[in-house]
Amino acid sequence: MSRYLLGIDAGNTVVKAVLFDRDGIMLARAATNGASSQPAPGHVERDIADLWRNAAAVIRECLRQAGVEGRDVAAVGTAGHGNGLYLLDRDRRPLLGIQSIDNRAAALASSMRGGETGDHLYPMCLQRPWPAQTATLLAWVKQNRPDLYAKTGTALLSKDVITLMLTGNRVSDYSDMSGCGLLRLPERRYDRKLLEAYDLADAEAMLPALVESEAIAGHVTGEAAQATGLAAGTPVAAGFFDIIASMIGSGVHAPGQAAIVAGTWGINQVVRETPLVDERIFHASTWRADRYVAVESSATSAVNLEWFVRELAPTHDASAFEDCNRLVEQVRPAAENPLFLPFLYGSATHADARGAFVGLSGWHGRAEMLSALYEGVVFEHRRHIDRLKAAGAAFETAALSGGGSRSAAWCQMFADIVGVPVTVAECQETGALGAAIGAGVAGGMFGSIEAGVSTMVRTSRVHAPQAEHRYLIEARYRLYRSLGEAMPAQWHGYLRDSGTHERSQAGQ
Repeated sequence: MSRYLLGIDAGNTVVKAVLFDRDGIMLARAATNGASSQPAPGHVERDIADLWRNAAAVIRECLRQAGVEGRDVAAVGTAGHGNGLYLLDRDRRPLLGIQSIDNRAAALASSMRGGETGDHLYPMCLQRPWPAQTATLLAWVKQNRPDLYAKTGTALLSKDVITLMLTGNRVSDYSDMSGCGLLRLPERRYDRKLLEAYDLADAEAMLPALVESEAIAGHVTGEAAQATGLAAGTPVAAGFFDIIASMIGSGVHAPGQAAIVAGTWGINQVVRETPLVDERIFHASTWRADRYVAVESSATSAVNLEWFVRELAPTHDASAFEDCNRLVEQVRPAAENPLFLPFLYGSATHADARGAFVGLSGWHGRAEMLSALYEGVVFEHRRHIDRLKAAGAAFETAALSGGGSRSAAWCQMFADIVGVPVTVAECQETGALGAAIGAGVAGGMFGSIEAGVSTMVRTSRVHAPQAEHRYLIEARYRLYRSLGEAMPAQWHGYLRDSGTHERSQAGQ
């Protein structure tokens, strides 16, 4: 009898395959970094064929590490970064892969949000347009690359590409498609009026069939079996928007529970039985028609540390992140420490936001800069959380996952700055574990997602808020918010004025 569950997590940077037993014990993990390209300012793309090659390679390597045959895997589940846009032609050949940290559609999203389009959209999909939203990107392609749009046969999300390659089926799940603004909520269905509001009425045929996250989306084909080492016929669950998978993998599933993801994106989400009626808040559906998540998020979290290590650290391997944690632990809270604005990839509220270290002095070094970076990331998480709470999404504790949860110093900052106890799951690969739990339901091991969580998820540690530096934290947070509001306006004016000057010079 097949005994194991395989979870695949396709993030913006890394594709992982993780093998679990029925009790949630991780048996093996394989991962590879995917190459991104930036063909123009604000454009961040990946090769779709390379995404599948990487996924196949890590699946095969994961099985090899565990010494497990493909026939021993009961089911496969997937999770992937939400939004972005993955286009295939009518013969299902790759056309364009856009990642969710792309900013090419910033001007379009701004115009849509500020006009009648945004007012029409929110009541239908419980979201307003934003630059890397799938629907906004597809509208951008239609306007700016009509040749490519005309060739498009399928518009997918990252995990759906892997599901397609594994099974041959063009499907997605409700959590991912609701998360990218393409489903009417709370009805959880495609809607022609919704597409018309994006000027995408002709895109309905491009959208994949919808399947519940824990339902079988298809079975591993013979060709996929040869590429991955899995057994042909293995069931593949439809999978999850990665923020939902990570939430499940960290043990959060009931109304009133909160989950924070400190990864490429900073995700802050609270589970609810019904959506909030507040146009400031993004919503997504989950694996149940009576479970929604109220979400505040932006690409402002641990991706900043990845940049710091890549550009400024002496080494770039895994030990570099351990060195960063050790340096941060040496820094004592102090009013004269620098601040960091974590907007290297923009801000959810200000398209012209840019990253910055502020308040640097000659006696500050890498340790103080890193401490400021860690703190700035958490401050931005709190700014999102404050909006959730103001809208009525209250919570008493939060489960933290993502790369940031591997740092005890960062976890403590989250507890101190957010002001609630923060739990961390025993399994650090929460996205893959959530995907595996969905696979467990699809494969018949569990009767429900909730049953899978109770069996496979355990808490490793709890970080309680410390009151010692509360006054200083609040003062620094107020300064951070002030700078976060003021500096984007300065950048906007600078970019507007310099652009006007360049156009004037070009016309002479």
